[in-house]
Amino acid sequence: MSVKTDFAQRFRWLALLRASLVLGALYDLGFAVLMLAAPGLPARLLHLPLPPPEAMFYLWVMAVLLTILAGVYLLAAHDSRRYSGVIAVAIAGRLLGGLVLAIAALRGPDLAGLWPLAAADTAFGLAHAVFWWPIRA
Repeated sequence: MSVKTDFAQRFRWLALLRASLVLGALYDLGFAVLMLAAPGLPARLLHLPLPPPEAMFYLWVMAVLLTILAGVYLLAAHDSRRYSGVIAVAIAGRLLGGLVLAIAALRGPDLAGLWPLAAADTAFGLAHAVFWWPIRA
């Protein structure tokens, strides 16, 4: 394979990785905004229970953490070599998140709305891994 072909192929993988990281950031930021501004909307769409009013601060804390995560994803998308450790953590975190959400969904019929979230986290984790693996070195 020529240097030119190798460079073009690496560039394509990098572009796909960056796109998956930006999409992951937008996904997390979207959920953060909904948790703060309209927590009833995702709860209704996913048929998930909301915490009682006195425990809503848990959603607010999660929203802040998701916002921070989105920012870190954007850093990794901007400079993937410098933040390659973030990419490895993002892969592991998304796959673990998908597993934990799936386990939670299995625990009760009132949590079946977690299946789409489990699938999304798993898909992001797999996409990040597939796009990062060829260019990780």
